[in-house]
Amino acid sequence: MSAEAEIRARVDALYREHQAALLGQLLRRVRGDFELAEEALAEAWSAALEHWPDEGVPERPEAWLQTVAQRRLVDGLRRQGRARDLVATLGNDLDDCAPETMSVDPDDALRLLFACCHPSLAEEAQVALTLNAVCGLTSAEIARAFLLRETTLAQRLVRAKRKIRDAGIPLRIPEDELLAERLPVALAVIYLVFNEGYASTSSEQLVRSELTIEALHLAEKLSTRMPHEPEVLGLQALMLLQDARRLARVSLEGELVLLEDQDRSLWDRESISAAVALLERALAMGRTGPYQVQAAIAAVHSETVDGSATDWAQIVGLYDVLWRQMPTPVVALNRAAAVAMHEGAASGLTKVDELASAGALDGYLYFHALRAQLLAQVGRIDDARESFAQALALAQQPAERRFLVARLAELTNP
Repeated sequence: MSAEAEIRARVDALYREHQAALLGQLLRRVRGDFELAEEALAEAWSAALEHWPDEGVPERPEAWLQTVAQRRLVDGLRRQGRARDLVATLGNDLDDCAPETMSVDPDDALRLLFACCHPSLAEEAQVALTLNAVCGLTSAEIARAFLLRETTLAQRLVRAKRKIRDAGIPLRIPEDELLAERLPVALAVIYLVFNEGYASTSSEQLVRSELTIEALHLAEKLSTRMPHEPEVLGLQALMLLQDARRLARVSLEGELVLLEDQDRSLWDRESISAAVALLERALAMGRTGPYQVQAAIAAVHSETVDGSATDWAQIVGLYDVLWRQMPTPVVALNRAAAVAMHEGAASGLTKVDELASAGALDGYLYFHALRAQLLAQVGRIDDARESFAQALALAQQPAERRFLVARLAELTNP
């Protein structure tokens, strides 16, 4: 590797590690003005690529980047004629900043996360802004992940950033009295990012590992900062357990492999052990929440080497606990699937049909797919074909469509 390539690799690594904290720190200084802060930080990264090949990487590169970014920030303020009032208000003599006085505060990344997940922003804006500002993904990368036009995604980001600036949304970790309200929103956004990577809704690839990795990084930052928040640990454990099955979820040909058919030797046992340890820490705190219960369900699956030995009675019991915390149709559907594995397809189908009468899951792909599977198992083949066809009509992800087409073919030509 050439010296220039080594420098670029070092800069890329620093970007992944520090860009959110650096951006958050700059945004706090300019009251959420993303345009100014992002321009200053971009110039700092460019300066590193320009100077470090000749001068070498500084002893404290993140402090060097922070210093350059702050000086560029002052330049930008002056160009806009805003230096006097903003710098005076902030009470910092930014002209005299030097690397030896600088330190990157990891909490600035979390402050930025909570700003991006502010409840005044729409959910889709929260996810896009988190991926862009906190994870460092470009608008093009986010647009590809969610199959949006880049211009549409860019406009969404601009509106969200302007709202943070114009509404004066603070970049801070909520106080204890607000944390109970704000933390669930941040956790939900992280889990949305993970799920779009874990089971992409419509892209050619079933798994988008770049999104799952970013979600896991965010959860790790939160759990490091909030080690006594059990739901933070629960979410981190849940995502680790699900991600541990990544290699087994898709065949070499790119086809979807259901949990019961997966090669469990491909599961990442190191990640599973780490997740179980996190879950045990969370449960020991005595404040059990939905992410912890979902992680416990995933742990029962993940700790079983032979799928036929799965403790389905325990899983049904855990879904009962989850239902009391999250009485949603999807939880009820997942419980019905567990009942089918524990008591038989007929019992599971009874539960699914009870949900069908309510109509809340009519547009949910996995409801029709599960019902089709159970109908086939009890011998109602015509009804099973109809349900598989309904599922196929709702499916967008190519691997899932191929899976459903194959199931339909098996029932048509047994």
